[in-house]
Amino acid sequence: MSQTLGNRLLNALGRALKDTFTKQVNRRTTATKRRSTTKRRTTTRARQTTRTTQRTTRRSPELSRDYPGDFTGRPDISYAPVPGNRPDPGEVVWSWVPYEEDHTEGKDRPVLLIGRDGDWLLGLPLTSKDHDRDEEQERRAGRHWVDVGSGAWDRSRRPSEARVDRIVRINPDDVRRDGGVLDEHRFNEVATEVRRHHP
Repeated sequence: MSQTLGNRLLNALGRALKDTFTKQVNRRTTATKRRSTTKRRTTTRARQTTRTTQRTTRRSPELSRDYPGDFTGRPDISYAPVPGNRPDPGEVVWSWVPYEEDHTEGKDRPVLLIGRDGDWLLGLPLTSKDHDRDEEQERRAGRHWVDVGSGAWDRSRRPSEARVDRIVRINPDDVRRDGGVLDEHRFNEVATEVRRHHP
């Protein structure tokens, strides 16, 4: 009788030890999987961030001339689009535009040409982002935008806006492609705002 009771106790103790061991193994396996999953997610987010940065930020390409800085003062605005291979005021072209805070970095974007400064073209950066929604915030930051409508410079024909408080210099030899001619009436509206912000 005592031997049977002893066997039962031993069996019960064995099962308890087995259950405890199994639970510990399961906990360690779950923790390892969680750490592995967290590591994969962190790595994926880092890669995505790197890709995004690479898409939106570019070092200055091999331009034919060093960028001398944005134009300041009152520009001599003209509307003189001429059919041909050379870019002229009144046209929208694609070119590398340096960031305002760091001229060694920038990106390709459409630019509305408004005049000349020596052998440099003067242009206004365009964007398809609707700044009517954050107009007050942009104004406080010193950025002012004017609607220019849509055109061939945007493949999706999205409405664009021109930034009228910043005038960039464009080397004609660095223009990537022609995006079309802006309507003269619309051009004159933009020119009025440029003169207002550059007295």
